[in-house]
Amino acid sequence: MSELKDKLNNIKNINNNEIKFRSRKLDILKKNNNIVFPNHFKVNITCNYLDKISNKKNDFFQKKTLHIAGRIVNIRIMGKASFINIQDYTGKIQIYISQNEISFQEYKKFLKEYDLGDIIGIIGYVFKTKTQVLSIFCQKIYLLTKATKPLPDKYHGLQNKEIKYRKRYLDLIVNEKTRFVFQKRHQIILNIRDFMNKNNFIEVETPMMHNIPGGALAKPFITYHNKYNMNIYLRIAPELYLKRLIIGGFNKIFEINRNFRNEGISTQHNPEFTMMELYVAYSDYKDLMIFFEKLFKKIFKKIFKNNLLKYNSHVFDLNNKFNKLTMKEAIIKFYPNFSLENLENLNKLIKIANFLNVKINLHWSKGKIISKIFEEKIINKIIEPTFITEYPIEISPLSRSNDSNPLFTDRFEFFICGMEIANGFSELNDSQEQKKRFKKQENYKKINNYFYDKDYIEALEHGLPPTAGLGIGIDRLVMLFTNTKSIRDVILFPMLRPI
Repeated sequence: MSELKDKLNNIKNINNNEIKFRSRKLDILKKNNNIVFPNHFKVNITCNYLDKISNKKNDFFQKKTLHIAGRIVNIRIMGKASFINIQDYTGKIQIYISQNEISFQEYKKFLKEYDLGDIIGIIGYVFKTKTQVLSIFCQKIYLLTKATKPLPDKYHGLQNKEIKYRKRYLDLIVNEKTRFVFQKRHQIILNIRDFMNKNNFIEVETPMMHNIPGGALAKPFITYHNKYNMNIYLRIAPELYLKRLIIGGFNKIFEINRNFRNEGISTQHNPEFTMMELYVAYSDYKDLMIFFEKLFKKIFKKIFKNNLLKYNSHVFDLNNKFNKLTMKEAIIKFYPNFSLENLENLNKLIKIANFLNVKINLHWSKGKIISKIFEEKIINKIIEPTFITEYPIEISPLSRSNDSNPLFTDRFEFFICGMEIANGFSELNDSQEQKKRFKKQENYKKINNYFYDKDYIEALEHGLPPTAGLGIGIDRLVMLFTNTKSIRDVILFPMLRPI
């Protein structure tokens, strides 16, 4: 952290003279009664306009007066004329400015008053330069916002990760990759909503503040409500509220919103993250595996216009079916010396855990030990897109037990490149069994941060139809689709330690 402080201070010291110089310019502009921050300029095109008309014929170009605005990111002064590049959220565009067009006085004012980082408005028309580059020929120029601080490193980029996250506005200005990621994030969420609407789902909203944390095994953030004199928990999952809505009569619902978990931070974890949860009455977990695979592939193909998903050094052909393995089969796949019989014998299972240096408690059940081995030794090895099924009942308190083997549940998780992307299961709708599991969890709530939710049990007693539910990590999905290595790079303002 002290190294980061030093870097921030160095940037500040380097820029001090430039800031003073720009501030004096601003003071002079104000003293001359100029409106330095006008709000009258209206745009009618964005910077990607030239890309859209690049195939038009020559006679098209001078037919329209254009009004465009953006931030100056490059200036090339060439005597009596100059080229500048401005940038908006859609990209960059080249502007040609000549004193023969805007007048000698206006051109001199431009050279004297305008700097990199300033936001300007341009009125002009499209033309081709001598090298046949489409550009905007400036007829009138307006200073809309004077930037008193320069762009980082003379617009060569902002490379330090910590500074990028702390000064995301600069990161967005100077790093095209960052803008690309967040534009794609927007498209991904937009297309998910469109997909859900076309499949007759209703979007709902449930509380972000809960009286009791529930719906997942995680440590909550705690706050306090003064009026009611009680603790309030930021939600760790919306599940129990969403299932109340299925009980109330909705058949297909979904919610895209934030969850909060007071746990570790890593390249795959941020305390505040975005998930989509959906619930479908009269469906089971197998239906949702089919549904998720369809959603995943359709959205990627629609946005990126191809079937090849690339992440790190891996390439996946989305024309292929996703793999399916049980948790035990996954362990045996990566450790073929262990047999299914070994995993079903408690004493041998304990020896396997010790051999793999997986810390366990001797009072744990077979299911708990198997899930611990899977979590620590298998997940990061699952590279191909794979559904993992047959989760032990001990780690699935809200899932329906499997009819053939009640020690396991009708549940799946989807993994790719060592990341969990989705978690789905057939919902437990037996109120007596759910009550028993809640009570068991409550006995260990100091360890598991789980509370008995009697209101949810009462709702279940009114009857939850056969239902399947699915949660999808939106942040990780964006990471995967945009080939981004850290969750912090797909969240505009990730959690950071104060300097």
